[in-house]
Amino acid sequence: MALSLRSYEPHDFSALHKLDQSCFPPGISYSKTALRYFLTLPSADCVVATDENHIVGFIVSEENPPLAHIITLDVSEKQRQRGVGTALIGKLESNLAARGVRSILLETAIDNEAAVAFWQRHGYRIEAVLKRYYLGRLDAYEMRKILPPARKAGIPSGEKF
Repeated sequence: MALSLRSYEPHDFSALHKLDQSCFPPGISYSKTALRYFLTLPSADCVVATDENHIVGFIVSEENPPLAHIITLDVSEKQRQRGVGTALIGKLESNLAARGVRSILLETAIDNEAAVAFWQRHGYRIEAVLKRYYLGRLDAYEMRKILPPARKAGIPSGEKF
């Protein structure tokens, strides 16, 4: 797999919406209107993962430094467990840290054990239970990660080479 990461482009919208519909059940997946709203926020960041020019995943966040919120992480079912989600998280966190974000929040359904484990492997910790968060009946965890300060270019970090 030749995975590439890049920023969202408007012509990606249909593929992203289709992927979101396949990743989440009705009512939890985003409508076209809602997804377009999040993607066009002035504070939005969207990283897209492609494999041979096919979109295989994406992550969307909004930010108000020093805080950011992950809106969704979608990876096609065939590409799961292949590092796509990890690559998307790494790129997004790097982007956010460079813009002064120090804390990232997200929500995930408490019964989605694979997602909870994924986020925990990436340093996110459960902070709260949000009652009836999804569809007015499914509880979610609010999870948070504190980012280390971004290194500034040209300033020695104390590392020895």
